[in-house]
Amino acid sequence: MNTELVATLRAEYAAIFAYGAIGVRLPEALARAARNAEAAHRARRDELLVQLSAAGVGIPGEQPAYELPFKVTDEASALRLAIEVEERTGAYWRAVLPVTAGDGRAPALDALTGCARRATYWRRQAGVSPIVVDFPGRTA
Repeated sequence: MNTELVATLRAEYAAIFAYGAIGVRLPEALARAARNAEAAHRARRDELLVQLSAAGVGIPGEQPAYELPFKVTDEASALRLAIEVEERTGAYWRAVLPVTAGDGRAPALDALTGCARRATYWRRQAGVSPIVVDFPGRTA
């Protein structure tokens, strides 16, 4: 389980970084949503840090920068990146589910659900169809 949680922590670090590039390319109402999404990822990051620390697991630090999958130059590319961030991060949370039980499972499911909800929101804003996917976090 700790391996999956460490990988998920790294995904949360990357999501937080990406939202910095996303928010500056969006109009104010969407930038507010991006700030809220970033705050959600920061909260999950903090929860993971506490959980891993309590388990005595070595915690990887954040990188000073992360390579984005493509350049974010306008609103359309910012929305596309927001969708990708939520889908990718959701995939990491989905990988945590099979290795958790009891009290550890609910936070992972909540995190996956949050990623799915935000991805749906960003798809709607971008005009992407379908806006909802059948199995959030599942890679093809």
